[in-house]
Amino acid sequence: MIESLEARVTAALARIQNPRLENDILSAGMVRDLTVDPDGAVGFTFLLAPEDPATLVRQARSAVQEIAGVRRDAVKISVANPTGPPRATHPPPTAAAPTPAEQPNLGRIIAVSSGKGGVGKSTVASNVAVALAQAGFRVGVMDADVYGPNIPRMFGVFERPPVVGGKIQPLEAHGIRLMSLGLMVERDAPAIWRGPIIMKIVQQFLRDVEWGQLDYFIVDLPPGTGDAQLSLVQATHVSGAIIVTTPQEVAVGDALRGARMFERVGVPVVGVVENMSAFVDPETGRRFELFSSGGGQRLAEEIGAPLLGSVPLQPRLAELADAGRPVLIAEPESAAALALRDIATQLQKRTAGRPVALPILRG
Repeated sequence: MIESLEARVTAALARIQNPRLENDILSAGMVRDLTVDPDGAVGFTFLLAPEDPATLVRQARSAVQEIAGVRRDAVKISVANPTGPPRATHPPPTAAAPTPAEQPNLGRIIAVSSGKGGVGKSTVASNVAVALAQAGFRVGVMDADVYGPNIPRMFGVFERPPVVGGKIQPLEAHGIRLMSLGLMVERDAPAIWRGPIIMKIVQQFLRDVEWGQLDYFIVDLPPGTGDAQLSLVQATHVSGAIIVTTPQEVAVGDALRGARMFERVGVPVVGVVENMSAFVDPETGRRFELFSSGGGQRLAEEIGAPLLGSVPLQPRLAELADAGRPVLIAEPESAAALALRDIATQLQKRTAGRPVALPILRG
């Protein structure tokens, strides 16, 4: 599979070492607000402390310019002191991303990500949130998938959130506080967003929404390794990431790149979830592996993270999601619901350090 231009730029920057920190400049958080356009234009902010060698900026520029597909004259870097304003080394830079902020009121921030679309990432995020809320935790869900915000539909909420005292009030469903761009734009509005706009949306949802005190803050990210993912880890301290994949190798390969991205920016991968696993005929008990098998386990082994669980294919799962009824609410004793509840249990154990048996709620 051909590696994307953005992935090649990220990999090139990750190969540059800062001798002072004994780490690469990407993992050290020195590269912020990275944008890679399909036409070959690349821009980012380079956080350079006074004690860092200035040659790092030249190394970064040269490394990016040498990548096939990048236009040498369209590489724009702004240099900023981590504690001061940016200073331009090329025509007008974009604003530097803020240093990750401590937001203890959000509790444990969990990013739910996938390498490609259509693997059920939002279904996993919404049902894990429901399971945690059913166990008595205070849970918020932020829909950061600006290109396909599906959380409102999956929770059956569509009204525009009110603003009180300058703070956006999240909507609530099934005991979970929700915020999504889908609640603030028209349903058919095209999502034509560039990097800086995405950064502002993520920042606004983190800082301008009255989340209150939470135990878990679940962030449903768009597929891939783009601006929303980088914006989230730049704006706040993410506790961990869940990688969602389906069993087939194409999805696993894409998910692997997503997992590596989180590793490079210092976010631990809590575990892997394999969705759309085998279908078991309820009448005959026969198992049908429609999308191959074992992909989630192979991915987990390759990145050194646990397989949190496998969610089987289940009739009406998509229908329930479209109707705003998470399967843990509508069919709490179904195979998919049991698997998702166990995944939430594993997540809680690995982030809180103590096991909690999540209850089955009927009705």
